[in-house]
Amino acid sequence: MKTNPRFRRLGFRAAFVAAVMILPSPVLLAGKDDHVEARELLRRGEILPLARILDIAQRRVPGDVIEVELEHEDRGWEYDVKVLTSTGLVRKITLEARTGTIIKIKDD
Repeated sequence: MKTNPRFRRLGFRAAFVAAVMILPSPVLLAGKDDHVEARELLRRGEILPLARILDIAQRRVPGDVIEVELEHEDRGWEYDVKVLTSTGLVRKITLEARTGTIIKIKDD
């Protein structure tokens, strides 16, 4: 499947995490039609819902989620979750969007 380049990067800031978790769409509207693309990916089973991704990330790196991005990389769709830990460190967790498998965790 070839994806429109403008849909390759979907993101939002932590101020909207609570709102996004109650919406059926896995990401907040970053561009005019990004939410439509994200909802379609979720419907087709190509990505997990954001609530599930956040649960996986928080179990591995506890703290406050400050940013989430959904990006299309060479290996497929990935979520990048940035977490501010209780010690003040920002960690970036990269997860495979279809399964929630953690690809890597690094300090950001």
